[in-house]
Amino acid sequence: MTLSLFEENDSQKNILPFDGEVVYFKNLFSLSESHHYLAKLTEKIAWEHDAIFMFGKKIITKRKVAWYGDSLFNYTYSNSTKIALPWNEELEKLKKLAEEKCQSTFNSCLLNYYHNGEEGMSWHADNEKTLVENAPIASFSFGAERKFAFKHRETKDKVSLNLENGSLLLMRGEIQKYWLHALPKTTKVKLPRINLTFRQMKNE
Repeated sequence: MTLSLFEENDSQKNILPFDGEVVYFKNLFSLSESHHYLAKLTEKIAWEHDAIFMFGKKIITKRKVAWYGDSLFNYTYSNSTKIALPWNEELEKLKKLAEEKCQSTFNSCLLNYYHNGEEGMSWHADNEKTLVENAPIASFSFGAERKFAFKHRETKDKVSLNLENGSLLLMRGEIQKYWLHALPKTTKVKLPRINLTFRQMKNE
């Protein structure tokens, strides 16, 4: 079964049929505010190309990433470790808004910069051992509108929606246990997109 959610969404409704919760908040920012954050984050974030290890080989991705947090959190995925940088003004404002909308607290943020639609993310789950289990993840999108997809690990059910400029996606519950998610590549998108995922790291 495949569900398509490209039309108007109820921002308080869970868009997953079972085993987790995804809530989509659209139009959180005006167009000018969204352009402002896209420009400021492009300029002020310490971007670097991501380095991941697959099948014993180091691969440098086209997309750029950055890692920020309350303290010097180490975040390891794909056999690559990052040390968190301190928050800047824009990130602190977005963190506060995410906490208000999601009624939760966050202590870290992973950012991705996609130059165009030819850069994406394959199926994966945000279930690293350094993250608090089942803690919510709040994901802001600025820039180009992109399709975002979910696939159930067992039933293979799929759910997809478009992440619009200035939107917020909340993932919570046992979603990382039962569902994978992806940002499919597309040649139709020519403009950049910045994605921020606010998370809860274990304080160890």
